[in-house]
Formats: sequence, structure tokens, C-alpha cells
Amino acid sequence: MKYLVMVQGTHADYDAMRGKASEGSPVWSEQELQAMYAYMGSISDDLSESGELVDAQGLTDPALARQVALGPDGKAVITDGPYSETKELMAGYWVVDCASLERVTEIAERVTRCPGPEGQTGRPVVIRPIQDGAGDI
Repeated sequence: MKYLVMVQGTHADYDAMRGKASEGSPVWSEQELQAMYAYMGSISDDLSESGELVDAQGLTDPALARQVALGPDGKAVITDGPYSETKELMAGYWVVDCASLERVTEIAERVTRCPGPEGQTGRPVVIRPIQDGAGDI
């Protein structure tokens, strides 16, 4: 079955990577950033070697995002990021094809161990099965 493994983050995490600290999100050094990228890359490499990797991507700063919704009048309302009302957001993801929920849970647990700066608040990893057909709901 295919699963979406979502790495959660916050606006503050992106700010901390650019040098602006806040509570739970200390500034990242260049070494810490490189260690994080190497760690996440090693997970992708291992999943590729095992044949479980379908896709993996990190997502850009939410300030570069855009939200499109329908307003009460039925017209599109377009809002540029960041969205202050959003506490957590998806920072990156893997799409994996795994034999079981237990296996994808092992992968997600490994992701939670990603290195970061001292004092960083751990961020959750969310697993969602990907619907294969209309009857999967």
C-alpha cells in the first residue's frame, strides 16, 4: 500500500533556518542544516534501495505559498503566505509503497530522529494511507 509520510513544521522553523530564533525554534547553524539534509537524504537513499520510495520532496518557505479558496460570493479569494492562523504545516514528505502500516511507522519514527539545533522542539510526522480507488474511504 502507498502512504504519505508528512514531516510537520512551523513558520518559526523556517525563520530559524534563516537565522531568526524563537521559543522552540533556535537558529540553525550551517553545519546543523547540512546534517539535517544529509540525514533526510539518507532516509530517501535507503527507501530507494529497498524499492519503497515513490517520491520525496522538501517544501519551500510558506511565505512563498498561495492559498486559493472560494469566497461567499463564489469568486476565488487568493491569499499569499504565510498564514499566521496556521500553527503547523507540511515541511516535506515521502510517498512510500510499503508492505504494512508497521513498516511505514518504522520509517516515520526514523524521520522523527532527524538532527537539529539544541533546544529545538520535536515536530510530529503524520502517516496517511493513499487511496488506491474510490472504495478505499
